[in-house]
Amino acid sequence: MKILGLMSGTSLDGIDLAFCDIDENDYRILAAETVPYSEEWRQRLSTLEKASAYEYALAHVELGHLFGQRINAFLQGKERPEAIASHGHTIFHQPHLGLTTQIGDGDAIAAETGLPVVFNFRTLDVALGGQGAPLVPIGDELLFGEYDACLNLGGIANISYRADGKRVAYDICPCNMALNRLSARLGLPYDPQGENARKGNNHSCLMTRLNDLSYYSESGPKSLGKEWFVGQFWPKVEASGLGVEDALATVTSHIALQIARVLERQRITTLLVTGGGAFNSYLLELVNEYYPAVAITVPDPLIINYKEALVFALLGYLRLKGKVNTLASVTGAKIDSIGGNISGKMKTEK
Repeated sequence: MKILGLMSGTSLDGIDLAFCDIDENDYRILAAETVPYSEEWRQRLSTLEKASAYEYALAHVELGHLFGQRINAFLQGKERPEAIASHGHTIFHQPHLGLTTQIGDGDAIAAETGLPVVFNFRTLDVALGGQGAPLVPIGDELLFGEYDACLNLGGIANISYRADGKRVAYDICPCNMALNRLSARLGLPYDPQGENARKGNNHSCLMTRLNDLSYYSESGPKSLGKEWFVGQFWPKVEASGLGVEDALATVTSHIALQIARVLERQRITTLLVTGGGAFNSYLLELVNEYYPAVAITVPDPLIINYKEALVFALLGYLRLKGKVNTLASVTGAKIDSIGGNISGKMKTEK
């Protein structure tokens, strides 16, 4: 099936669009593009959790229309996909309260594009007692199963691997969410190849405070949201009083250490790394320093940048085919499920 996958991550880099020819055994990315958010939208999304209910509801609808308009522009001159699979943009993620929200109204996307849209992938799993995250591991299992583990370095670093015959996955720690926020103080959207972190010094006091966060001692399934980052992680960085380069050096070392601890504990020897953080060569060097036994594979930039959008195309495909797309072994839900709402109608065969 030809499906367009849409992903908007916590790092607010932009809207990832991947037009894929896909089934549960193979895939081809036919075209892909990242559409940056305007500064107005970046500001709006970064503070929306503090807004009024009215502002939240309005943003949900307006972002859906924006997604649809950007999809239409992307598809100019291309064949039409059979459907769209949209992750949306996460604002609240508190599965312990039975709550997860991704804005970007699927009905608005369908209205703009005239195509069926699969959206709202996480809520059924949360209703079933799961974390609703991460969802990408089913793609790791079906499309990238030759690696011991798959690591995604987006706003949050998450990993998936097989243990006791089942796919297991969870969020490890913040990643670009923290690094990009620090880089913004240097007037940069991110730290290119970790060059500013490389210039700084790792401060043991902040390193210890970050490593002592209780999340790291919890057993999975577990996941992180912006609320945890803003409420627990970031205040420790702010309270350290470090300059930007030293803060970048320390936070980068913290991320690398937390990743390495997971790899060592699971005896991972082959690792596929994707997401924007895969371009951070300093971060990956540190992971290898902390855990030399792992062979790190950084794939083609198309896969690095668009793996999550690709996997949401897969999730949409599975939903439309009535097949399981959310694994209880990953999320901790009562049962596997087929998640996602559908807006619009699939064309019936003649």
